Amino acid sequence: MSSVLIVDDEPNIRRMVGALLASEGYEVRDAADGPTGVARAAESSPDVVLLDLMMPGELDGLGTLERLREAAPDVPVIMMSGKAGLSDAVKATKLGAFNFLEKPLSPEGVLLALASALELRRVRREARSLREDLGLVGEMIGESSAMARVRELIARVAPTDARVLVTGESGTGKELVASAIHLGSARRDRPFVRVNCAAIPRDLVESEMFGHEKGSFTGATDRRIGRFELAHTGTLFLDEVGDLGAEAQAKLLRAIEAKEIERVGGGKPIRVDVRIVSATNRDLTRAVAEGSFREDLLFRLNVIPIEVPPLRERPGDLPALVAHFSALHRARTGRRAPQWTDGALALLARYRWPGNVRELANIVERLAILHAGGDVDEQDVRAVLPVDGGVRRLEPLPDPSTLDSSLSDTLDEHERILIVRALSAAGGNVAEASRRLKTDRANLYRRMRRLGIPVGDE
Repeated sequence: MSSVLIVDDEPNIRRMVGALLASEGYEVRDAADGPTGVARAAESSPDVVLLDLMMPGELDGLGTLERLREAAPDVPVIMMSGKAGLSDAVKATKLGAFNFLEKPLSPEGVLLALASALELRRVRREARSLREDLGLVGEMIGESSAMARVRELIARVAPTDARVLVTGESGTGKELVASAIHLGSARRDRPFVRVNCAAIPRDLVESEMFGHEKGSFTGATDRRIGRFELAHTGTLFLDEVGDLGAEAQAKLLRAIEAKEIERVGGGKPIRVDVRIVSATNRDLTRAVAEGSFREDLLFRLNVIPIEVPPLRERPGDLPALVAHFSALHRARTGRRAPQWTDGALALLARYRWPGNVRELANIVERLAILHAGGDVDEQDVRAVLPVDGGVRRLEPLPDPSTLDSSLSDTLDEHERILIVRALSAAGGNVAEASRRLKTDRANLYRRMRRLGIPVGDE
């Protein structure tokens, strides 16, 4: 049985609408003012709220709506009023109202609006369940002070439309932070569009970002809608934004400042309403000093900075993360999760985790597969995670007098070890591995081919 909360200062409205809804099988509660309505919503967790716009007292309808959106962001709110103007409707919509009904209310209008709101509620629940199954929930795992600061900043920033720059090492969970910001905003039911700036060929950046018209260049056989248009009214997440070239940076800056874009080959400006969240593992201040990143673009993107701490700085969060990834693996496969001994968790906590949470997720999945339903102890961890004082190391170089292979083969083997370990620490991301090895990506690809290392993301 779906539940509805009616918040209206007119007793007749509460009585008549309540009787209508009760006859249709709804569970009905009501409140005569804003503060009582907010309290009842917190107590009963209704599926939908019907809220009067014009109420006397300390909280009018808009003020109550704002409180409800903070306390129960997933609950659809339908506003009701007989005297509302266009400006009131616009304000209510901006605050997150689902629908607006004019008084006198019609039974058909109320029931239709409720049916639509309940469908939205159902879709939101299913979407959240799916995000949880995929490990994409907005809640950050861990109770360390470092993660508490990140969560607090997300909670303060998410309801605004401020641009956010998320920084941190590769694998720390920057995309999860961006997703949490989106889910905590009034745009949560709008698109969340991700762009991996490092993966777009430089000559296709403009087409990818802004779209193109049919025939605008060789190969443009159809019109393409760009990421800015796809994210209209929602959030655009620019991952690895520090890897954009100079020309792409200039075009991105113009789009942000003008709040409009033009498709390649099109002469008509298109207005776009997007909230931009960016992420990078580069030091963009240093990149500005070196001339590889525009200072004015950094100012536009970095309105609110959020730095995600590396895993080695919050070892106390590791048991919760291990439990989380074990549960995700069980949910995906249906296989029993292993039991982690104190010795195994202590050894994991001593490791430096150059690949951060992404590397931990890979290790947990590997051990969960190998020891499904059993125990994972310190010896099992050592078997998949070579550790020396908590720092991964290369095997010692052999004595030249004992070599049984050529210098070239020996060097190739050590180069192979370096590259494989850099790829593992980078979660398979070749661009990040090349940065760790202080070489360019093209050179790393050449070396991987020569050494027979699989090239998966070229």
